[in-house]
Amino acid sequence: MKLITNYKYWILNLIGWVVFALLMLTIDKISYSGDIPTNYVNYLIVEGVLCGLLGYVLSFIILFYIENYFDIGNYTKTDVYKLIGVVIGTQVLYHMLLWPILNIPIEYYMGRSISLTLIQKLTNVPHFLAYFVVWLFVVLTLKLVHHINTIKVRQLQLEANLKEAQLNTLKGQINPHFMFNSLNNIRGLMLEDVDKARGMLTSLSETLRYSLTKSDVNSISLEDELEMVENYVEISKIQFENRLQFETNIDSETLNKQIPPMIIQMLVEKALKHGISNIKSGGEVKLSTLIKDNQLQIIVANSGTLQKSENSTHLGLQNIKKRLELLYGKDATFTLKEIENEVVATIKMPLV
Repeated sequence: MKLITNYKYWILNLIGWVVFALLMLTIDKISYSGDIPTNYVNYLIVEGVLCGLLGYVLSFIILFYIENYFDIGNYTKTDVYKLIGVVIGTQVLYHMLLWPILNIPIEYYMGRSISLTLIQKLTNVPHFLAYFVVWLFVVLTLKLVHHINTIKVRQLQLEANLKEAQLNTLKGQINPHFMFNSLNNIRGLMLEDVDKARGMLTSLSETLRYSLTKSDVNSISLEDELEMVENYVEISKIQFENRLQFETNIDSETLNKQIPPMIIQMLVEKALKHGISNIKSGGEVKLSTLIKDNQLQIIVANSGTLQKSENSTHLGLQNIKKRLELLYGKDATFTLKEIENEVVATIKMPLV
């Protein structure tokens, strides 16, 4: 933020200097005087204006130094001493110019010139120094506020970039993991049933196309996600045959709600990999969605029990939790429980 090139600052600074000088100098003298000649009142007004104008002009010397040589966010003691030196030098210049300038109106209104001793002039130094101290405080406060706001904006940008990078990394974990399982299924079918393998490839191509087109977004409609899940289930049914039963109970009001892409697919994949595949007779996977307590709830329940495997990294579950945290913070939750011989995964997220 460059004040010296901001015309609004020039105007406000001029008004501020003149008004402040009139209040501190002219009004103060008039209020403590009794009946005074009109000429003297006029002189006091001109005196206040001239003091303010001179301070206004010389304040740009200090401002020039601040904006070019004083970094409000990274200054040293030496910088502070230099700033004090600039202020003192400006004060010397102010007092050198002030008294000759004030001689003009006092001769015009009072018919005489100013005759002050050096001591009398020095006693006025603190008074006029106060003008510059007040001005300097205002300017440095503006600079500090701008600096803090800039830091906040940069921090938000960094957090947004970091969040985007993390999300992209998590998305990159989904596609290879899903492709690995699907290609293994196709490899197992190639020598057994070519037609089924062809059907699986068709469904896989549709799923991968969806994955690629949605990889650059953080949210999609639940309805679009369900189409991909259906393709995934079709692929899985070829592998599990009649061992897999898949049911859905979808609330129509949830179809247009936005969710992270491929998050339901991961829930279903986990239900098949850690649930149905471990049951010889097969089992059932139930997918349901509903809106409750102003939240979208996605529930995937599968036959089986929760099993702890030392070889499992739980990458998929960590992925889901991390994505929800990055996108929604504490407003979204993910739970995994065993309820009456079923493993129930529940996602609750804000309505978008």
